[in-house]
Amino acid sequence: MKLVNIDYIPGEEIVEALGIVKGQIVQSKNIGRDFMAGMKTIVGGEIAGYTEMISTARAMATKRMVDDAKSLGADAIINIRYGSSAVMNGAAEIIAYGTAVKIKKRD
Repeated sequence: MKLVNIDYIPGEEIVEALGIVKGQIVQSKNIGRDFMAGMKTIVGGEIAGYTEMISTARAMATKRMVDDAKSLGADAIINIRYGSSAVMNGAAEIIAYGTAVKIKKRD
């Protein structure tokens, strides 16, 4: 499955747009790590636990989006975008979305 965040695939011809596909997840940290992250805000710097949490959530959202596209018979997803929002303290929603397309098969 080809994934791009532009509206075309270089060197390929899009023959059909199958529709919007998405994947989403709400991810949280455990309370112990959330407490330690809160302590980190006192001294400043990267909160590695949250960086890891968002990275894992983004990967899960992407996989779910790809699975959605595969269910439509897509060859690629174009115009991929990610969004995030805090749904509560220590939890974030990540959504990945794009347009599932079929590309012309090469002879």
